Amino acid sequence: MSWQTKPQASAWLLPQAGWRRLVFLCGIALLTVAASSPANNLAPTSREVLGPGDTIRITVFQNPDLTTEARISEQGTIAFPMLGEVPLAGQRPVDAGAKIAELLKRGRLITNAQVTVSVVQVRSRQVSVLGQVVRPGRYALDDTSSRLVDVLAVAGGIGPAGDDTVVVTGTRDGKSTRMEVDVAAMYRSGNLSRNIELQNGDTVFVQRAPVFYIYGEVQRSGSYRLEPATSVMNAVSLGGGLTPRGTTRGIKIHRKAQDGTLQKLDVNLTDTVQANDVIYISESLF
Repeated sequence: MSWQTKPQASAWLLPQAGWRRLVFLCGIALLTVAASSPANNLAPTSREVLGPGDTIRITVFQNPDLTTEARISEQGTIAFPMLGEVPLAGQRPVDAGAKIAELLKRGRLITNAQVTVSVVQVRSRQVSVLGQVVRPGRYALDDTSSRLVDVLAVAGGIGPAGDDTVVVTGTRDGKSTRMEVDVAAMYRSGNLSRNIELQNGDTVFVQRAPVFYIYGEVQRSGSYRLEPATSVMNAVSLGGGLTPRGTTRGIKIHRKAQDGTLQKLDVNLTDTVQANDVIYISESLF
């Protein structure tokens, strides 16, 4: 009887040992993947750099009486309990927290202090948004709204009279820069590489969209926004079409040449309209 039970016990123990080894190896593999996963790394630090005008909140772990909300002065400092004036301008929030913790420890005020600094309001990094936007003005930059499209959205977006091409001016490496970004084309193509990251002091300008003018024997004469590849036929349709007396024969366009002179051109319905063209629809003689 004992001779028969030993093989059975051995047959059970070997698979059990193999199973435990498999579980151990799988656990090691999962830990390796978890350690290399960005989601499990230390939380990414803010790209913000503190500056004069920023409002910050300072929290000291297990010391709620030291919680402080302060605005960084023009000298780049804040007043903190027991420490007095502490210079923080030019530092990231995580570095500012480490500095305050070190000062508390050095002054033997709190041993192993854990300090967190968070930005409540950004005032030190701003851009100007001007021109044909819904709400022109100055807007703060932070980690969530530092790209061109983000700032345009905060300003209410491009207005009805605004052009799709936005001009961004600023300074990079001590040199003045100017960049034109066609926002509509960027999203049509799906290439968002032109959604540039703005920097402190940049100016975003949305100019008025190009227009053309149409008058004569059309239903609604006036000025209209010029879309890409607009033809004379498209322009007539935007004007509500011809009046009963109008004709598509003998359509004239008044166009300003590069030297400033005014040209009077005969055109066809399929010709392309240019910015500031003045289209005249004549009256039919019959």
